[in-house]
Amino acid sequence: MFSIFEILRDNWLLLLVGQYPNGPLGGIVATLILSVLGIVLAFPLSVLLALARLSPWKLLRVPATVLVYIVRGVPLLMVILWVYFLVPILIGRDVSGFTTMLCTLVIYEGAYLSEVVRAGIQSLPKGQSEAARALGHSHLGTMFYVILPQALYNMLPSMLSQFISTIKETTLGYVINVQELTFAANQINNQLLTKPFQVFFILAMTYYVVCFSLTRLALWLERRIALKRLGTAVRQDPGASDLPPAVATHP
Repeated sequence: MFSIFEILRDNWLLLLVGQYPNGPLGGIVATLILSVLGIVLAFPLSVLLALARLSPWKLLRVPATVLVYIVRGVPLLMVILWVYFLVPILIGRDVSGFTTMLCTLVIYEGAYLSEVVRAGIQSLPKGQSEAARALGHSHLGTMFYVILPQALYNMLPSMLSQFISTIKETTLGYVINVQELTFAANQINNQLLTKPFQVFFILAMTYYVVCFSLTRLALWLERRIALKRLGTAVRQDPGASDLPPAVATHP
């Protein structure tokens, strides 16, 4: 146990920011930046894919469905290798491992998030879209002005859960030399040579603390959204006050 604290004392800066400022930014900071950028850039793609899959136009629906099934049906490592070799060919020059991993996460998370968005849209009552169409909105107008704002709010916990998954998926960036947290831990292990258990125990606990904290935040958001939805239902229908005890008594 004492050796774990010694490793943390001597290498906490490397685990936090990698070799920065004497080298590229790395460590847990690079992991979080990569995860945030990946999920933020994947979100618009996921909305477009979800809308295409729900589109009445087959020309949009079929290609989007094929893309989502292909990306979701192969391991993330395979997608990383595809992007690693394909992007330099497409743009005519080499790209960094960080950029390669970011492009991979945008594609991969875009496909997974599109299913979250699609499920959120389909979970809304059909009366919402029917009322919007009756008021003269087009299909796209109904989606953007009526359906999506409600669906995206309800999907916040699921999107946060997907962000947690993205943090764990960044560990595969190690295979293309992305200097994130796992890369930093391996550097420490290569320096010490005799304490691999302690080094990777620290790595595991770091991921656990970050992901557990975000998981609790996701659960809190889910409860808040559920309570707000029930409160709206009670105001609209006083008979809806007969709530299940586990929900009705929640603080």
